[in-house]
Amino acid sequence: MERVAEHSTSTPNQAGVSEPTGWDRTRIILVLGALVALVPLTIDMYLPALPDIGESLGASSSQTQLTLTGTLLGLGLGQLFMGPFSDAVGRRTPLIVGISLHVVASLLCLLAPNILVLGILRVLQGAGGAAAMVVALASVSDLFTGRTAATTLSRLMLVNGAAPILAPTLGGIILLRLSWRGVFAVLAVLGVLLLVLASLALRESLPPERRHKGGIKPVMRSYRELFADGQFLVMVLVAALGMSALFSYISGASFVLQEQFGLNQQQFGLVFGLGALMIIGATQFNVVLLRKFSSQQIVFGALATATTAGIVLTLFTTTGLGGIVGFFVPLLFVLGSVGFVLPNAPALALSRHGDSGGTAAALLGAGQFGLGAFTAPVVGLLGNDASALAIAMTAGVLIALIALTAVTMAGNRRDAAASRAAA
Repeated sequence: MERVAEHSTSTPNQAGVSEPTGWDRTRIILVLGALVALVPLTIDMYLPALPDIGESLGASSSQTQLTLTGTLLGLGLGQLFMGPFSDAVGRRTPLIVGISLHVVASLLCLLAPNILVLGILRVLQGAGGAAAMVVALASVSDLFTGRTAATTLSRLMLVNGAAPILAPTLGGIILLRLSWRGVFAVLAVLGVLLLVLASLALRESLPPERRHKGGIKPVMRSYRELFADGQFLVMVLVAALGMSALFSYISGASFVLQEQFGLNQQQFGLVFGLGALMIIGATQFNVVLLRKFSSQQIVFGALATATTAGIVLTLFTTTGLGGIVGFFVPLLFVLGSVGFVLPNAPALALSRHGDSGGTAAALLGAGQFGLGAFTAPVVGLLGNDASALAIAMTAGVLIALIALTAVTMAGNRRDAAASRAAA
């Protein structure tokens, strides 16, 4: 696979102007990070309440986990629409429409009478949140290139990574005072605040001359170009599989830590936050590694480490060796390794199609959250215990490592053949 070209901060972006630097760049990262945080807050804040939701609505643990699947499904499908929409009309309008949908769905979740209705509303909630995710990624593609884009995504992950730490803890605090429905009231309020932020503080990053015109035809053409790019598809797969490992943990953590290991809701929030800290630390150390290594090299090393740690995690959980310590220590290594995959794989994928940044970001996000929607109930089907979680996580990073190795070897063979032909 070709390496992504590395650029300095003075390199022109996709619009042909200099990349933002200094305070302007910091402001962009803060605004986009706040918007991206809406997705993990939507996913994670209600995790401590999953057992309560099942009991309240008379649903099994697997049925309750399907509400998480609904959120991820909405995120994936929503991005497929919001991406081309943002390429056609600019970034701001889809963002405002999407967050508004998120607020309405959050309010309706307060009234959900059964698990089926809650699951449907979570699909709508996820679809609304998709706008925040796809616009943030597309804006990075609009404004930055190469190494700067990967570094910017790492900084976004710092803001984004704080949400998984705060969300379960905040959810646990809410549950001390309110029922699980109160979590959705808080999400509605947060959505309103972010809607105000998007309206006032986010500038349009896609100039009119770069917007796609002509209705559905340019959208279909963009998707055809993306699906014809094998290297792009492999990096989407790698990013999606890395995310699937994370969603395996998210979907099963509350049941494993609370029901199998006996933690209460507040303890679960704290322990869950340690895993998020590992991801944050990795995404920020990634900025240092990018000074010496390419994004592709970092992804390969991270997946190899995650696979090794995943195998150890599987052995410990299937044998019961070490109890919660034997479960959590190798798990932290898996999560930390995934933290290096999260910014670099998307940067590699998006760098190949800056002229269709919204559509490329949509396909990337749909792959990540679509596979996450498939993965979330798998943990429940395998037994909703520590070994089930370990198997699902390890399978994801292992397949990603195999895919990346295969395409790298194919690229090396092509390069060698081209060199022989040139000689």
